Amino acid sequence: MAYKLKAPETVADINVTPMVDVMLVLLIIFMVITPMLQHGVSVRLAQAQNSNPMPGAQKTNAVLIAVTRDGKLFLGTSPVRMSQITTKVRNRLATRINKVVYIKSDARAKYGEVTSVVDAIRAAGVEQLGLLTEQVQQRRPIAAAIPASP
Repeated sequence: MAYKLKAPETVADINVTPMVDVMLVLLIIFMVITPMLQHGVSVRLAQAQNSNPMPGAQKTNAVLIAVTRDGKLFLGTSPVRMSQITTKVRNRLATRINKVVYIKSDARAKYGEVTSVVDAIRAAGVEQLGLLTEQVQQRRPIAAAIPASP
């Protein structure tokens, strides 16, 4: 009798090593890029129950002024002094039709500093001014189970 050689059995397992390598590279890329995507300076916004969404503030060309807790001012991501706000805002809005400036102020910033920023922006000829706030999530009260009377 002749002996017939058999082909080796096929392997039905999926090799996930290349997929894991690609996923780790993508994870590292996103971890490096994400901090660069931040628009403006981070501040803890004041909370409001009836805030209006302002999608224009998320645009890359939006004029955004941040007032931090310790009174520092930022136009976009660059620091600016109070005396420079009017001229810098006027220069940024010179060629635009829609003159909108957004202010995001820290909830713990002094009220007088924020009003001074608003006055300086109005002096630059701004037609519309948006004050960014954070929407408060209202909690619904949990209904207590009331036992039925016998």
